[in-house]
Amino acid sequence: MQIQTKNVFLGISGGIAAYKTPELVRRLRERGAEVQVVLTRSAREFVTETSLQAVSGRPIRSNIWDKEAEAAMGHIELARWADVVLIAPATAEILSRLASGAAPDLLTTVCLATEAEIVVAPAMNRVMWANPAVQANRRTLEDRGIRILGPGVGSQACGEEGAGRMLEPDDIAQRVMAGELAEADAGDAQILAGKTVMVTAGPTREAIDPVRYITNRSSGKMGYSMAEAARDAGADVILISGPVSLSKPDGMKVISIKSADQLKAVAHDNIEAVDIFIAAAAVADYRPKQVEHKKIKKSADHLSLDLVKTPDTLASVSALPHRPFCVGFAAETEKLEEYARAKLASKKLDIIIANQVGAGLGFDSDENAVEVFWQGGEKKFPTSAKSALAVELIKLISKRYLSATE
Repeated sequence: MQIQTKNVFLGISGGIAAYKTPELVRRLRERGAEVQVVLTRSAREFVTETSLQAVSGRPIRSNIWDKEAEAAMGHIELARWADVVLIAPATAEILSRLASGAAPDLLTTVCLATEAEIVVAPAMNRVMWANPAVQANRRTLEDRGIRILGPGVGSQACGEEGAGRMLEPDDIAQRVMAGELAEADAGDAQILAGKTVMVTAGPTREAIDPVRYITNRSSGKMGYSMAEAARDAGADVILISGPVSLSKPDGMKVISIKSADQLKAVAHDNIEAVDIFIAAAAVADYRPKQVEHKKIKKSADHLSLDLVKTPDTLASVSALPHRPFCVGFAAETEKLEEYARAKLASKKLDIIIANQVGAGLGFDSDENAVEVFWQGGEKKFPTSAKSALAVELIKLISKRYLSATE
């Protein structure tokens, strides 16, 4: 991971999501950030200064009238020190204060006094988030250049489902530290509203016997990031996942599979209403012709497996009479563009996303770099966090899809 040095002023306001902020501080520091935490009075009801000081390595600020703190590093010094001001969680009250220019506490005073980028990660009940006053404040802040991360969609502390969840700490940290690549385009925020996107992710496992199987090194992180980015763009998402150690994303239908045969069956069973099909899964190309019903004992010096091709789900979906917009992935160790373009043509895809894999590249990493090809066009994306990269890829896919369906 490329470490960037960045001074992050983290403002924590009084929402239930504040309990996640020690993890957010840890994730930011993992990526090279120095983090200065400021708590609002309400935030102190949800998270302790002790835990935040332990993970940040700095005294926690909360009171603008703290004479000792002001003498050492006052609000103006804090405002100048910060490379980025991040407010997470950002409650409806904080959004209102920022929009009106009010500064009754240390956090909002620094926001007025800083020249650094301001990023907010909203967190509130879905009805509050949808309230016209909150949405008017959101638009005001975006018009002023304040970056809005999220909110996500899913289950909430109140027991309801909908938009309003604070994004996960790792996602926020990646986007804050990734810089320009992660910047949200407000005009694209709900570009896939009303559309259904199917994403395949992770590896498949092809059984040899009851205890062994053929698989690959895919972690599923890129596919899961694509599914989450499509969800955040307003789509109804169906995620078909091979065996991974990742948490099930909120706000989408998740179907677990193991083998390539299961992947194809599930994809075709659910493909009817799908508008965009994104095949990010790393499907095993071959499987044993015969699966042993008992464990193969280690007796002979040599063992041969008779392998046969697994079904190609992407090709079969692309060949449907009324097929969705099809996006493939190509993980290659050499001749990246040549092999990607060949796959684009042979499977009659709309877009192919290609990345180099090998030692320290692609698999098992939180970062990726890709080259995207389509008929008559291409675009390269440099190394960045997979979650941030997925946001940019979904924007590109959405625009190509909308252009193709106009």
